[in-house]
Amino acid sequence: MFTSLGVISCYAHNRVRRFLVASRARMAGLLHSVTLPRVPTTQEKCYDPHDPTLKFVDKEDDLDFLYEGFKSLRAQMSCGHAVTPTSLTNWCRRLLEQGESRFVCGAFGCSAEWTLAEVCKMALLDPQETEYFRKTLEFNAARQRLITRFCPGCGSAVTRENGSDLNVLCKVCTSVKGQTFEFCWQCLKEWKGARPRKDRCGNRGCCNQSLKTLKECPDIIFDSVKGVHGCPSVRACPTCGFLLEHSKRHCKSLVCPRCKVKFCFVCLKIFTECTTTSGISAPCSSGVAPRQTSIPVWQKK
Repeated sequence: MFTSLGVISCYAHNRVRRFLVASRARMAGLLHSVTLPRVPTTQEKCYDPHDPTLKFVDKEDDLDFLYEGFKSLRAQMSCGHAVTPTSLTNWCRRLLEQGESRFVCGAFGCSAEWTLAEVCKMALLDPQETEYFRKTLEFNAARQRLITRFCPGCGSAVTRENGSDLNVLCKVCTSVKGQTFEFCWQCLKEWKGARPRKDRCGNRGCCNQSLKTLKECPDIIFDSVKGVHGCPSVRACPTCGFLLEHSKRHCKSLVCPRCKVKFCFVCLKIFTECTTTSGISAPCSSGVAPRQTSIPVWQKK
């Protein structure tokens, strides 16, 4: 079931159209003002050991999920977890690229939220990075509030209630044209192909970028896990859908920074289920799970 803005009168219709056009213009302007770097920080940042405003701690870097071993001193965030400026920058950038509008600690068992000011200070962000973080936060927040798309046929706002179906019915076009008019929520073109679909429609070029990454990423060769072949280097967390890349080192399991669930990167089973039949550095008894063709939806309890 989908709802849309109908035409009540010529005057009301024009007012609605002006509002929608203005809203789209604001969103477009915000989008074009944000550049989205896709690579993590390559040059390591280091804290000044004489900075009296930082609390240095002798702990492991809680945000170094890829075991990169950053050389900087560890400083304590407001939640108590230890970070380096590079690991914090990379984690927060990852959150932004995943569409998050809040900075939440990625350490296991912690859901503390950091302010932008704290992140800027502790990540040693330069002016360009600070501007990118600020604008992307604003854009992600606006996008999360924007639960509508604009029909490519008539321009009216349509709300999608079924989040697992890309096929959308525009009631305005259907009423005006006297026949069903449907469009794709993802590419915003008139619908082509079978329905329902949650990955893509039949239009050329319609794709989900996360699914594209899962499909095209190269295979991984583990340093410590022998006998595993054909495992993709990027996986979507089987619990919440967060995209993760394995460092190739240590065991085959990962703890998802977002939902905190530990799972096997090879067979995609929950860690405790996988380890009942195979070792943490041995091939999985069920083999390598195939490349994922859908993004799991997090069913928060």
